[in-house]
Amino acid sequence: MGPAEMARTLGTGLLSFPVTHFDADGAFDEAAYRAHCAWMLSYELSGLFAAGGTGEFFSLTPDEVTTVVRAAVAERKAGVPVISGCGYGTAIATGIARNAEGAGADGLLLLPPYLVGSSQDGLAEHIEAVCRSTGLGVIVYNRDNAVVNDETLAKLCERNPNLVGYKDGVGDIELMTRIYARMGDRLTYIGGLPTAETFAVPYLTMGVTTYSSAIFNFMPEWALDFYAAVRAGRNDEVMDRLRDFVLPYILLRNRGRGYAVSIVKAGMRMVGRDAGPVRSPLTDLTQAEDDELRALIERASAKTVAHAA
Repeated sequence: MGPAEMARTLGTGLLSFPVTHFDADGAFDEAAYRAHCAWMLSYELSGLFAAGGTGEFFSLTPDEVTTVVRAAVAERKAGVPVISGCGYGTAIATGIARNAEGAGADGLLLLPPYLVGSSQDGLAEHIEAVCRSTGLGVIVYNRDNAVVNDETLAKLCERNPNLVGYKDGVGDIELMTRIYARMGDRLTYIGGLPTAETFAVPYLTMGVTTYSSAIFNFMPEWALDFYAAVRAGRNDEVMDRLRDFVLPYILLRNRGRGYAVSIVKAGMRMVGRDAGPVRSPLTDLTQAEDDELRALIERASAKTVAHAA
């Protein structure tokens, strides 16, 4: 799947960001991961993002990223692109990009470089180096220490035809509006704030037709129903679901630093799809927090079943 086709496909539906499965010793559990990817792909998705943020990209070695991506590609579903996480410094990122292409990925999600802040010129040089290192379509993830403005992004798009996507993890409405007003359909826009369901309705009005759903890992039917309600403009239903599940879920997530990933793996334990522990420096939820999450999931799942009936 070429860069332009990949980007168009991503914008047509919900995006899946699978966790990465680890055994009790913290090693990658490929069999369990592949089974999980296959299960996720049995639902209607427009993209599978392997070794992304929810997949603990930050805790994987470059070689492990390639291994995880190759495992996801092995479960590929026709018409659903597999996107590899990519990041760190420029030399490491370009190596990951080439390896992901060799592993069969359809595109790259370029996460911020490690630790350091940079100027717009420095960020542009970094992004362009990754774009030029591969024929894959590249999605730039605007967040933390890697926030490009609309002028920088426009210049990068002029020089790099395989820069085809923009994922927003900042929540700056003015910046998002400037970027969409300037770039229009040159890019596919992805919502990437933590628990992106919270921002789905306002972002849709700014051209962001899809988002990364971590909740899909443990409640796929709920996640797809929520996305359908957003796209259909059923805002009362969206708000009900936000009140019933998403907002209490966020309160629980915010109790611990790094819980954005930990709570997803906890959710998988609650539904009988254990993906193992998170890797340090992240920590898992406490037993009491697990119990609270289980109650939230059971209530939301019961309503999903009742709605389907």
